[in-house]
Amino acid sequence: MNLFNLFSPKDFSENAQKIYAAVVSHARHPNFYLDFGVPDTPDGRFDMILVHAFLVLRRLKRDVDKTAELSQEVFDLMFADVDQSLREMGIGDMGVGKRVRAMAEGFYGRVEAYEKGLANDGKVLAEALERNLYRKTSPTPTQTAAIADYIRDQARRLDSVDIDSLTAGNLGFGPPPARPEEPK
Repeated sequence: MNLFNLFSPKDFSENAQKIYAAVVSHARHPNFYLDFGVPDTPDGRFDMILVHAFLVLRRLKRDVDKTAELSQEVFDLMFADVDQSLREMGIGDMGVGKRVRAMAEGFYGRVEAYEKGLANDGKVLAEALERNLYRKTSPTPTQTAAIADYIRDQARRLDSVDIDSLTAGNLGFGPPPARPEEPK
């Protein structure tokens, strides 16, 4: 039996559910897929969720004394959702656990890469996005730069959100970016 199957939505606090719902809702915005070259595939959608979850968990980590339990709940809820989604796609019980573990490991790798990218004003974040978010696709440099700028902007926005408001599920994500203009 998979650990994540033991959870149902009622096992998570209302605030964790609100936070995760906002993460998923924002990650599903069509602009990311239509205008920014993010693959409109299960992997691409999962990676956009990871980008937004990274941003929220990064902010929660700053106030870990108040947020450790909520952070863990959001993480557990995210991977319980992944588990359920894989099962709905027809992946059998034996394969789901291995895939979820691999996806969780991938999340930790992305967290490390995105943290380094945010700490560096250069191309580090864009390179991490090309490796992870875009994987086997070929976004334009403008698309990659626009997503990197969006992530930096969202990190700044979340950093300014009061922790009590954030833990109540009021994330303060800004609007998804507008279509990037390609150089002529």
